[in-house]
Amino acid sequence: MIPHSPLGILDANTLEELARVICGDEHLYYRKGYEIARFLEHAGWQRVPEYDGEYRREWALAQLTGRREDPTELERVLLRLADPREYLDEPEQLPAVISAVNAFLIHEGVRLENPGGRPRLVACDPSLAHPGSQGPVELRATMTDLITDKNMADLLQHRLDEAHTCYANGAHVAAIIMLGSLLEGVLVHVVHERDASLLGRTSPDRVSLDSLIKTCHDAGWIGADVERFCHELRKYRNFVHPRAEIREAHAPDRDTLDMCWPVVNAVLNDLADSQPKAV
Repeated sequence: MIPHSPLGILDANTLEELARVICGDEHLYYRKGYEIARFLEHAGWQRVPEYDGEYRREWALAQLTGRREDPTELERVLLRLADPREYLDEPEQLPAVISAVNAFLIHEGVRLENPGGRPRLVACDPSLAHPGSQGPVELRATMTDLITDKNMADLLQHRLDEAHTCYANGAHVAAIIMLGSLLEGVLVHVVHERDASLLGRTSPDRVSLDSLIKTCHDAGWIGADVERFCHELRKYRNFVHPRAEIREAHAPDRDTLDMCWPVVNAVLNDLADSQPKAV
């Protein structure tokens, strides 16, 4: 028995997501059917049946469901997913796998960590899964609503996803920096796509976030209240430079992040509302 396990009986949807990550795809570490069975054995399972050739995910889910009443067995699987020894051929895959697992595992009140390569499960607050969603400003826009460049829209969505991961793991400064990076990326591409002349002679690669915020407000794309609070987020974004945080003598915490997140939501909503209508 794994001592002091924080894991309870997992929800059926959680098991489905767990099966998906174990199987992998073009974005996550891929396992063939027989490799899934071997993975379960490496996790410490006894009497793992031989893979019978059916769809990988269905087979994996059936194995997980069969041991759903034994959280210890499922914890072994989760810990193995965070074990560097599972990815000796592709070590760069490990962070993506842990992030994918934590994205759904947080709803069970736990998350995976592997400090120093030693996997463990720790209890966490499930409310961390949805930063800003319970606040007064609910996000209504998507990146593809705002930016026509699909590659850039995908990249910025990934930045937002990374901010969620930072939030879920209590990395408040990192989350704020990611939000500031997202804000800058969205604004510069919105200005460039809607009216590049507003940048003047300044290259999109060199324009400052301060200038972008003012430009978008002057163009009527974001409101005065949003502009004002954007500058506060910009100041916190500058904590990417440690000396800036030292000068401010303030360490951002969860409350700081909870105030910053609605600002980003408000910017994205304002930009969506001011999107020029297609003719």
